[in-house]
Amino acid sequence: MGVAARAPRQPLDGEALREGLGVGVGVEPVAELVDVAPQGAKWVRHASSLGATVEVVDTSGVASSAVRSEATARASRSALLPRQPESHDDYGPAATVEFGALLRELREARGWSLAELARHITFHRGYIGKVEHGQQWPQRGFAELSDTALNAGGDLTAAWDEQDRQRKDAARVGRILTTSVEDSLRLIAAVEERGDLGDLDHGVRDLAVAYLGTPPGPMLLEGVELRAEALRRLKEHQYQPTEQADLYVMLGRVQGVLAYAALDLGDAAGALAHAAAAWVCAERAGDNELRAWVRGTQSLIARFQSDYTSAAAYVRDGLRYAAPGTARVRLLCGLAQCRANLGDSAGANRALNVALRERERIITPDSLGGLFEFSLAKQHYYAGSSLIWLGGGTDAQRAVREASEAIALWEQEPPETRSLDDEALAHVYEATAHLQLGDVDAAGAALRPVLDLPTDRQISWITKRVGRVGDLLREPQFENSVAAGELYDEIRALAS
Repeated sequence: MGVAARAPRQPLDGEALREGLGVGVGVEPVAELVDVAPQGAKWVRHASSLGATVEVVDTSGVASSAVRSEATARASRSALLPRQPESHDDYGPAATVEFGALLRELREARGWSLAELARHITFHRGYIGKVEHGQQWPQRGFAELSDTALNAGGDLTAAWDEQDRQRKDAARVGRILTTSVEDSLRLIAAVEERGDLGDLDHGVRDLAVAYLGTPPGPMLLEGVELRAEALRRLKEHQYQPTEQADLYVMLGRVQGVLAYAALDLGDAAGALAHAAAAWVCAERAGDNELRAWVRGTQSLIARFQSDYTSAAAYVRDGLRYAAPGTARVRLLCGLAQCRANLGDSAGANRALNVALRERERIITPDSLGGLFEFSLAKQHYYAGSSLIWLGGGTDAQRAVREASEAIALWEQEPPETRSLDDEALAHVYEATAHLQLGDVDAAGAALRPVLDLPTDRQISWITKRVGRVGDLLREPQFENSVAAGELYDEIRALAS
C-alpha cells in the first residue's frame, strides 16, 4: 500500500513575516535571514562511486544536480569515505584503560614495581607500563600470566575478556559504518527498476521512533538491513507503478536515519554521504517534506563541522519547499544556531521567535514521527543550544529557561518517544548557560545526569559539548572555586 498523502502547507503570509522579521514580504524575508556566501559564490557537495551527484548552491539558494563520469566519480569517492582511526591491531582504536588500570591497581596493592612484575611474567617492564596506560593491548596470555602472578583470582582475565569483546564490537560497527557509506554512494546512482509496501513502511516508521531511545550503533545495523530490503524491492520491481515515489520516500528516510547514526558516531563525512543519498531519493520522489527535512539534516551536519556558511545555505534552500508539519520550524531553529555561532544575538533570537509563531500556524502534522518530527521539546532544546554561543547575560538566562523546559517536556513523554540523547544534551546546554551566569553549583546539578551516562550513550555530540563546559571551568573567574575544580576533574575522567 502507499504512504499517506502529504498535503501542501499554506505559505507564510507577508504580514506575519514583516512582523516577525522586519523585512520583505512572502517567503523572501526568511531567506534574507540566511545571509550566506558573497554574490555569485557557488559550492559543491557529494560524490558517488558509480556517478557523482553534485549539489551546487548559489546565493539565490537554488540547488541543482548533475552526474559526472564514472572515472571522475571514482577519483572523488575516497574524499567522502570515513577516515578510519589509527589502531594498534586489527580490532580498531587503541585500548581504553580499564584492563590496564586494574593491572596497575593490583600490582601496586602487592607493592611490586614494574620491574618486579616483569620478572614474574617475563615481559619487559616498558611493555607492562604501556599496557597499564592503555597504550598497548596485550594478548590473553599476558592477562593469564599477570592474573596468576598477582593472585587476582580470575579478575584480570575476566576484565581482559570483557574489554576485548567491547573492542571487537566497536570495530565491527566501524566496518559496517564504512560499508554503509559505500552502499549509500552506490544508491545515489541506482537505476529505477514491482508488491505491497506496507511492511516496509511499518519498518521505516518503527526505525524512526526507535532511534530516539536507542544508541546509534544498533540503529546503524537496523538501518542497513532495512535499506537492503528496500533496494531489493526497487531493483526487482517489487512495487506497484503508483508506489515508486513512496518507495523512494521510504529509502530517503532510511538514509536519513543512517545520516544521524553516522553523525552520532562522530563520522560527519559519512553522514554527508548518507544525506546526499537521501536528497537523491527526495528528488526522485518529488517530495517536499523529505526535501525540507534533508536540507535541515545537511545543515545540522555542517553545523557539527562548524561550517555555518554552508549550514545557512542548506537552511535557505530548505525554506523554498512548501512542506507540511514542522519542517520549517526545524529549519528556522537551525538558522538560529547559525546566527548565534556567528555572534548575532538579535538575529538568533528573532529566528527563534519566528519559529514559535510558525509552529502556531501548522495545519497538517508531520507524516512520520520520531526522528522525522520536530517536537516542542526539540524546539526549546534548539533554542537553548543556540543561545549558549552568545555573550551570556539575557541570552544565557533564556538558554537556561529553554533547556529546562525541553528537559521537563521530555521527562513527561513515554520511553518510546523520549529523545534520550537530546535530553542529555539539553542538560549540557543548561549547565553551560549556568556557568556563563557564574553559577557553578547549578551547572554541576544540571550536568550530573550526563556524567552518569553509560559509555554507549556518550555520543559524539555529548563529548564535544561537555568538553566546552570543561573549558569554561578553566576560566579565571572559577580559578579559586573548589566546586569548579571538582567538576572539571569529573569531566576529564569522562573524556578519558
